[in-house]
Amino acid sequence: MSASGALLAALSRKAAPAADDAPGEWRNKRPEMSYRRLGRTNFMVSEMICGGNTISPTNYKHVVAAFDLGLNYFDTAIQYGRGASHLGYAKALKEVGRDNVFLTTKASPWLNDRKVDFQAIYDSLDASEQKKIETAVREEIDRRRALDVDYICHYFSSQQEQLESSIRSNILNKRYGHKMERRGEWKQALIDQLDSALQALETDHVDIVMCPHAASSYDDTQYPEVFEAFEVIKKAGKARHLGVSGHNNMAGVLEGAAASEQYSVAMVAYSIVNAGYMQEALDAAQKADLGVIAMKVARPVNHGRDNGLPNDPRRVAMIEAHNPDKNLHVAQKCYLWALEDSRIAACNSELVNLELVEANVPLGYKAV
Repeated sequence: MSASGALLAALSRKAAPAADDAPGEWRNKRPEMSYRRLGRTNFMVSEMICGGNTISPTNYKHVVAAFDLGLNYFDTAIQYGRGASHLGYAKALKEVGRDNVFLTTKASPWLNDRKVDFQAIYDSLDASEQKKIETAVREEIDRRRALDVDYICHYFSSQQEQLESSIRSNILNKRYGHKMERRGEWKQALIDQLDSALQALETDHVDIVMCPHAASSYDDTQYPEVFEAFEVIKKAGKARHLGVSGHNNMAGVLEGAAASEQYSVAMVAYSIVNAGYMQEALDAAQKADLGVIAMKVARPVNHGRDNGLPNDPRRVAMIEAHNPDKNLHVAQKCYLWALEDSRIAACNSELVNLELVEANVPLGYKAV
């Protein structure tokens, strides 16, 4: 597949890719695909990568087709498809070769385990103390403008509750964390979750393990139990780098990941809609050599998923003003917009079928 017409013109506006002879770790290198360095991992990743939410043992062949087009990074998580994503990727990995792709999984239940423990502390407090906690939650949300409609973007119904719960847990940790007796269990939970993932993926290691999955704040990236667990995992050869993902308060997550000096990668929601909230954080990530993968790049503008929701005309107008070409789909324009940013290593696209593979993977092609 080669680029032509409207796509060729749009590809020429992307940030420069890595040179073909750039030092780094290369996998599935194809002459037509553009690759970028993923921060301090030194992984040369394809500009378009594959999200795993809809992958399953009966829906994975298009992932192999994406690989054949030059894609070299597979993204999955324990919770995707209630485990079906891991099983589907296991089949894809057998066909493309495990060592030909970069593989990431996410420790999905970790935040929920923490939430349960802190909720027990919260429930034990009297009403006046609970009110102080809730006031602190609102103050932190307001300080970060975390519920601004163009920042949170409302990707799913429980997103606000997830944001509030995360901030509440962090406040409780600062005030009552010294009373916790289950921190060792949090550490072991991450180790156990990765072991389960590896078994389902039928591999002995991932290149990146992300924890927390769905972080919502700076403080979510500062838990020593995560770092301690990762050291055990890394020494055992089960994961090479630690990452974090987040679709709430992404600037806070990026700032925390960069400041921690523990994270190598952050996958965060980034789009033309929320870009104004994230510029300083992206600069901080770049300065720290934190690899950044953009997800939810098209979702705020293009709902997709056949959910019957109309696209927001105001948001559509934003991307159309940036790229008015009528020959490109609005979602394609969103991905291309993100790839104009040299601080972004790759865009995560939920490639649910072959049609989307053929539409989106070539957005990572060179402008030749």
